[in-house]
Amino acid sequence: MADEPSPLDQFSQLVQRIGTIKEAEVAAAYDRLKSVTADELLGRWQGFSLDTGHPLHRLLTTFKWAGKDFHSVDDVDPIMMYNAQDERVWYQEYGHASLRQVEYRGIVSTAMIYDRFPIIDSFRYVADNVVMGAMENKDMKDSGTYYFYLKKLEMN
Repeated sequence: MADEPSPLDQFSQLVQRIGTIKEAEVAAAYDRLKSVTADELLGRWQGFSLDTGHPLHRLLTTFKWAGKDFHSVDDVDPIMMYNAQDERVWYQEYGHASLRQVEYRGIVSTAMIYDRFPIIDSFRYVADNVVMGAMENKDMKDSGTYYFYLKKLEMN
């Protein structure tokens, strides 16, 4: 019997896949990751979608999703986009968010709670400067969980 891949290897295999990935497979990889602190999230992050067939995957690609900016625990820009000039800008329609410790899928980790919408993004540590997120949206609960990952941008 082959050894099970490490959580990092399992994550790396997922993000290299082309096409739709079963949500259960992504959830299994997410569940193996450890918690992340709010301090580890502070900064600017580039966002990447994991295609499980969730409608947000297509929507965020169309909107040119750039990622998330965590200024402080109580000051988060949850949706950053690229405008027509390819500049990274805050998507005002989604407002701001804050970070709190929340138990999700059996692990207490940092979660981002949107101010204007019934949305919580729960984060897990993948590697230095890489986290994976699971978005629960009450308005889209029939669509399942939206999974994504973030890579920290270097500060200029």
